[in-house]
Amino acid sequence: MAPDLSPRFTDALVYASRLHAAHTRKGGDIPYISHLMAVTAIVLEHGGGEDEAIAALLHDAVEDQGGAATREEIRRRFGERVAAIVDGCTDADTIPKPPWRQRKEAYVSHVGTASPSVRLVSSADKLHNARAILADYRQLGDALWDRFTGGRDGTLWYYRALVDAFRAAEATSLVEELERTVRELERLAAVDVDNAEVGPRRA
Repeated sequence: MAPDLSPRFTDALVYASRLHAAHTRKGGDIPYISHLMAVTAIVLEHGGGEDEAIAALLHDAVEDQGGAATREEIRRRFGERVAAIVDGCTDADTIPKPPWRQRKEAYVSHVGTASPSVRLVSSADKLHNARAILADYRQLGDALWDRFTGGRDGTLWYYRALVDAFRAAEATSLVEELERTVRELERLAAVDVDNAEVGPRRA
């Protein structure tokens, strides 16, 4: 049965839009809210309820828009369960953030033992990100990796490690779709490495 989306969901959508109004997706001019809406759609398409959908809209809010103060506002407006899911999807809420590899290793370790709700929202987030990376890679090739702190090797390691952690906890259809997307990204990146070793990259 489809979840009933109450005015709380509408409030969360407006709140997320305001929090991220000035932001765009990495390396482009796509409004950031598009990512939040896409993640929310994936969550709902894979059985998420209203709390999980709201958390999907707000999954980056604590990390990117105010830390502890934003967490308290989310708890006040949307309840403890939503705040807990958002917390579970947050890899750092301090400034400056810890070093990239340290944060990502800690996050991978965490999601493997997180609640099903956290894993649902997190895997939806990672699937949409991986799809965007794959699409951009097909257009930009290796220049894409300059956008990412971890570069080519770090980014590929991170997404493979996430797939493994999610699958170890529960091999859902969402996780399987993430695995297929990551595998295709790995395949294309490996082909480009091979091509670079034998000659110029084909247009």
